[in-house]
Amino acid sequence: MTAIRALASTLRGFPRGVLSLIYPPTCSGCGAATADPGALCPTCWTGLRLIEEPLCQRFGTPFALDLGVGPLLSPRAIAEPPVFGRARAVALYDAVARRLVHRLKYEDRLDLSGVMARMMAASGRMLIAEAECVVPVPLHRWRLWRRRFNQAALLGRAVAREAGLPFEPAALVRIRATRSQVGLSRAARGVNLSGAFRVPPEQAHRIRGRRVLLVDDVITTGATGNAASRALLRGGAASVDLLTFAMVGAAAG
Repeated sequence: MTAIRALASTLRGFPRGVLSLIYPPTCSGCGAATADPGALCPTCWTGLRLIEEPLCQRFGTPFALDLGVGPLLSPRAIAEPPVFGRARAVALYDAVARRLVHRLKYEDRLDLSGVMARMMAASGRMLIAEAECVVPVPLHRWRLWRRRFNQAALLGRAVAREAGLPFEPAALVRIRATRSQVGLSRAARGVNLSGAFRVPPEQAHRIRGRRVLLVDDVITTGATGNAASRALLRGGAASVDLLTFAMVGAAAG
């Protein structure tokens, strides 16, 4: 046993209170001291703009006012229905949510995936109740090599574990390296991602006839979700819903 493994084994045997004295728990958002590991401090929690009802039943974007009973659809959902059935997110991509996503994605804070996934499981409970498997939005192999991990796969695995659903990371692959979506218009994002995803024939049995829960970190215009969902449906999925941690406010505009 290596020295590192021996130390890890020893620490696992310590009472939680002793470990808290050695490594005091800190806020997942800003690093301030907190009472429990993985929790948000009061400042970050109140700064997290949670998405709640009433919201568009297709895109999951919140409405400013309650427009009455029945399924609510945003103007965009009526004019441009998405390929996926429904999208849900924990919070708007603003301040705290952006910081959490960036810490996971660019600062190698892989431990945040569990915290974020638990929030996603709560926000997406209606989607999860009807899902039969979880599939993450994949990275192209070259981008995965550079980043060393896929944040959507980390979140998807944790969501699947929370929900008790099969996790199918090989069911969808990105076959074309696309340019960054940052700065592209909604139309340009769609063109950029056209034909970028595919269900490998040898993996099609994993999603064939199943209701798929597609997982990503952020939904911006919905172009990635649409492209990935189109590939899953062509590959035999019965339906696709999209669950993310954050949503850019204009996603369902």
